[in-house]
Amino acid sequence: MSHPANQLKAALTISRYSLLATLRSPTSIVFSLLFPLIFITVFGSINVGAPPAIKLAVAPGCDTSSVMYKAIKTVPNLKLLTGLSETGQSEELRKGQITAILNITADHIFTLAPHYNVHLRSSGSSGDNLSLLQTQLNETISKIDHKAFPHNPSIALLQVTKAPGRIYRNIDFILPGQLGFSLLMAGVYGSSFLLFSLRQNMVLKRLRTAPVKRRAIIAGEMLSRLFFHILSFLVMVAIGYFVFKFTLVNGFATLAEMLVFSLFGLSIFMGIGFIISGLVQNENSITPIANTVVLPQILLCGLFFPITNYPHFMEQICSALPLTLFVTGLRKIAFEGTHIWQMPLTVAGLLLWTCAIIPLSIRSFKWE
Repeated sequence: MSHPANQLKAALTISRYSLLATLRSPTSIVFSLLFPLIFITVFGSINVGAPPAIKLAVAPGCDTSSVMYKAIKTVPNLKLLTGLSETGQSEELRKGQITAILNITADHIFTLAPHYNVHLRSSGSSGDNLSLLQTQLNETISKIDHKAFPHNPSIALLQVTKAPGRIYRNIDFILPGQLGFSLLMAGVYGSSFLLFSLRQNMVLKRLRTAPVKRRAIIAGEMLSRLFFHILSFLVMVAIGYFVFKFTLVNGFATLAEMLVFSLFGLSIFMGIGFIISGLVQNENSITPIANTVVLPQILLCGLFFPITNYPHFMEQICSALPLTLFVTGLRKIAFEGTHIWQMPLTVAGLLLWTCAIIPLSIRSFKWE
């Protein structure tokens, strides 16, 4: 059985039964596929480019027949609330349920053209929406001024020229992050629990009596996770591509390159799972230790928002974490069309993590 061909056969057999066990495990399906799909659906449906909806209460004495009021009603993200009493409006404003109270009154001092005073009553609970509301109202007033006085001189003219390029959608950022999330959960939690279960149920002890080497068992488990990851990967990318218009620059070639690139993440995260399973003495200890590894990476590695939002020193730390390197590489391959060999620093970082973790995972492997 020590012959390489026999070891390969053993690894394939182990991978087959490990894959069946994974597919029958509700936990693996939920954390590796269902949760990422929920995040993809939720964040992919959000229109990031659209301004936030702003609720604006209309004061009882507001001039709703004026041209100013009719122009404000056409602003897409402004929702005008009528019918509230003055007391009700003040209460809603205090709770932060509305951004401001709008009151438009006619100014009869000007006789050449209609003139109005637009008054907003707001509070500290309005936050950044008040600044956005003021900007939009000023733009509305400027448009009316331009129509009423088209020959008035202007100090400057703004011109915008758009260069051709791909549209960067929210899904182009979110989906690679969820692919990394899926691989992280399957690698760390799935591998640690499964390997500990095999050791606890004396399966590994019985395998030890057979001429099966440790690297064949680890290789079989990695093949099992690879097959499961490919299935999850294809499902998530298909939903992202056909439903949310996820960008694959070179089509199938980009998809294949993303799968190859995933081998780095698979090796690292499964290795971490093997190390955890070798360190713990009981099953209840796996989750706290795995959470210590997983949760910081979920928060710090740019799965849901860019790491550039962090302070500079924290950004430098986050950029060196394996999940950050992996997710960043996936985004470059999918949207920018970058090839794996064109990311030497990213690949070098992932190789360093792989070379550090794989020997530790083999060394920490226990038969019983």
